[in-house]
Amino acid sequence: MSAQVLPSGEQWVLSADGYAATVVSVGGGLRGLTYDGREVLLGYGESEPAHAGIGQHLFPWPNRITDGKYTFEGVDQQLSLTEPTRQNAIHGLTRWTNWERVDDGTDPALVEVGHRLHGQPGYPHQLDLRLTYHLVDGLTVTATATNVGTSDAPYGYGTHPYLSVGRAIDECVLEFHAAEWLEVSPERMTPIGLSPVAGSPYDFQQGRVIGDLEIDNAFTGLGGSSWSVTLTDPDSGNRSVLTSDTPWLQLYTGGAIGRTALAVEPMTCPPNAFITGQNLVVLQPGDSHTTSFTVSV
Repeated sequence: MSAQVLPSGEQWVLSADGYAATVVSVGGGLRGLTYDGREVLLGYGESEPAHAGIGQHLFPWPNRITDGKYTFEGVDQQLSLTEPTRQNAIHGLTRWTNWERVDDGTDPALVEVGHRLHGQPGYPHQLDLRLTYHLVDGLTVTATATNVGTSDAPYGYGTHPYLSVGRAIDECVLEFHAAEWLEVSPERMTPIGLSPVAGSPYDFQQGRVIGDLEIDNAFTGLGGSSWSVTLTDPDSGNRSVLTSDTPWLQLYTGGAIGRTALAVEPMTCPPNAFITGQNLVVLQPGDSHTTSFTVSV
């Protein structure tokens, strides 16, 4: 009798310098990250599937594509509507696919997984995808996509980790810098336009308590080649920090998980990039694109 398969697939643990993380084969996702036993990223149980996007990676586009329709190099495409209540294609094509471990397993602080994305309706391209998880001064995750097909491919990447300091985020201090925030329609989350962060409810440059503010928006103008978001427990001083090099980030105050953690989502492009072309990467055959983020305390 074959062994039972867990909802998140195979489990690979890496540990170093007080950090411990679990990588899973379903979606190549991150099932949890702790430091000295304290949760740094919100996780989920071994017997559960990922929910609310926890720890998932978003290839070959992050966020939403309105109606799942776009035109690339003169050809109209229609993606499956994976957010049917809002009639959107959401978060790419690989969250529920099987990934394989590709490193040799000899480094306890390293796990590397890979997946080949084959062409399908709405996205007729072939990509080799690689995720490298490395524990050194925190957890650094590097995402690489290589076009192994014969046609140019539109591409974007995002990820969905939730920063946690072990208490409700309403009571926590948030600090980050951004110049602009993206307004979206409340019904379908369709982009409307950019507005200045300064003077808005989303101005956390100085760091302040989140309170009951609801955020589910993208931000840009993040200041140079690297940015950071810090969540702090004002009583214990515990903090979780995410840094990245992407030109966009999405913040979500986690209503779907009871506001127990804050989703901080690095994105290479904004919502609807397949439609607008804004910050869209076009991978020619043989081209690769790499980006990374780090989570630390």
